[in-house]
Amino acid sequence: MDYKAIILEKKDNIATLTFNRPERLNAITVEMGEELLSAIADVNDDDKVRVLVITGAGRGFCSGADVTRMAGGAAGDVSPAREAEERRPEALGERDLMVRFTRGLQKMKKPTIAMVNGVAAGVGCDIAFACDLVVGSENARFVNAFIRRGIPPGDGGAWLYPRVMGLHKALEYILTGDFIEAKEAERVGILNYLVPTAELEEKAMSLARRIAEHSPRAIELSKRLLYEGLATNFETVQHLTAAYQSLKL
Repeated sequence: MDYKAIILEKKDNIATLTFNRPERLNAITVEMGEELLSAIADVNDDDKVRVLVITGAGRGFCSGADVTRMAGGAAGDVSPAREAEERRPEALGERDLMVRFTRGLQKMKKPTIAMVNGVAAGVGCDIAFACDLVVGSENARFVNAFIRRGIPPGDGGAWLYPRVMGLHKALEYILTGDFIEAKEAERVGILNYLVPTAELEEKAMSLARRIAEHSPRAIELSKRLLYEGLATNFETVQHLTAAYQSLKL
């Protein structure tokens, strides 16, 4: 597939997916959503790729869905005109694509690293949180502002937030719609690493290389085991561990 709104590069067992609409802070359109689904399917099926790094071009990671086509109004406006606009076929298609993308990203067998260079808002925030690891610069900012529009979080945020930062902090940020600045994101466990902007790419790629050195199958099963452990009990995880370790990798 020829990509227009994203860039997908593969080198030394690492794939890098870049949101490439810097003029809109990488806001996501239907076209971009379709390209994202194609890209992660490509990476997941490519046996040469062991790690996926996701980032944004320019000064933002991803500002969420592109709302330039939506009806006017301030944040929190839930007028009939705006509601009708958000129910149009294109908006519903965009929303479905983003649900499928965040779900597919979280379930990928390859480890994923979000390299957050600026704002990650709405679904952009959910994309970062759906990745397995997050490396951010001092310009990284996270926000889930659905509450300002009079609706609950979408795209899987309600599942992701408490697992990333704990229930109380998740409730605070979802219910207030406040920004999470870089230092706070590191403090509450969102960021694995917080580095100066000039060092962001090298830190993320160094982490990717360290992971890529190991057995792809062992990496896949380790990731699966940790996520399955979130939804089951200790004894079941022990049985799964024994089963996975008995496989010939």
